[in-house]
Amino acid sequence: MSDFNPLKEQESIVSVTDRVVGVTIGAAVSAVHFLGDKAAFVGAEEKVTLVDQAGSASPVDVAFGGILCSTSDGKRVVMGSDDGKVLVLDQSGAVSTFATDAKRRWIDNVALHPDGAVAWSAGKTAFVQAPKGEVKSFDVPTTVGGLAFAPKGMRLGIAHYNGVTLWFPNMAGSAEVLEWQGSHLGVTFSPDNKFIVTAMHEPALHGWRLADGKHMRMTGYPARVRSIAWTAGGKGLATSGADTVIVWPFTTKDGPMGKEPAMLAPLQAKVTAVACHPKQDILACGYSNGTVLMVRLVDGAEILVRANKGEPVTALAWNARGSLLAFADQQGDAGLLAV
Repeated sequence: MSDFNPLKEQESIVSVTDRVVGVTIGAAVSAVHFLGDKAAFVGAEEKVTLVDQAGSASPVDVAFGGILCSTSDGKRVVMGSDDGKVLVLDQSGAVSTFATDAKRRWIDNVALHPDGAVAWSAGKTAFVQAPKGEVKSFDVPTTVGGLAFAPKGMRLGIAHYNGVTLWFPNMAGSAEVLEWQGSHLGVTFSPDNKFIVTAMHEPALHGWRLADGKHMRMTGYPARVRSIAWTAGGKGLATSGADTVIVWPFTTKDGPMGKEPAMLAPLQAKVTAVACHPKQDILACGYSNGTVLMVRLVDGAEILVRANKGEPVTALAWNARGSLLAFADQQGDAGLLAV
């Protein structure tokens, strides 16, 4: 647990704000990803802005309407649009259409598998296409709330009302349903493939141990959890939804069951975004008042990346090497930090 005093002034925290390269996107940013060492700031409408380490920005037109979701594997950004298209932006800045929904339904969720397979959803249907493979689909009982590939094997987690469906696209009759009442709006597998966790419409997370389906309830949040990230090595799950970063422990076979979470970086503002360093026990967190911090998990030590600017942080990401951190708020005020 952190012994940080929430009343401590930001000025007393170690600061690297002078090292941040400022970027003005000029529009709302919904997410940020890295293509190599170039940050890709995904707008809510039409554009992705590619930014290099020097802060040089190149807007790219990717859609004719709203961009509803996005994900990346470091080599491409895959997005879903409100005109029924799955779009791909590559490292060169080229845009292509990966798939188009036959009914032009909104593409609400996208996911990428390490082998290159792409998953997306429209309404109650989840789709998967492997490299050089055919498109396969699976219908769940209600609108898909989230998609995630398991880290091992070709298995897709599909969040929906009253639970999660686990589907092997390459095996007929392979779907398994993990039930829990309520609306599940996001899903993630633990890096060791032992747990699956959903973010719910209510202010809570729910999880299952995959070996036996045992339930894990993670409650106590004052607000809905909209951002989650696994710490390096999958030892913890960092989450937004409170005025501290809540980190649930996943170091034993029981996960967080019977354990209290760590509460790091308390501030008089809600945590709106979290991103964990890919290799070290460090996380970055953004707040509803525009603050961005880096936090050391071992002792809760903090470094100020961006001072309170008043607008909620909506996008936060590290590059694959953990040498660059990118952030943006809902008005498009963004920055890059070399660490």
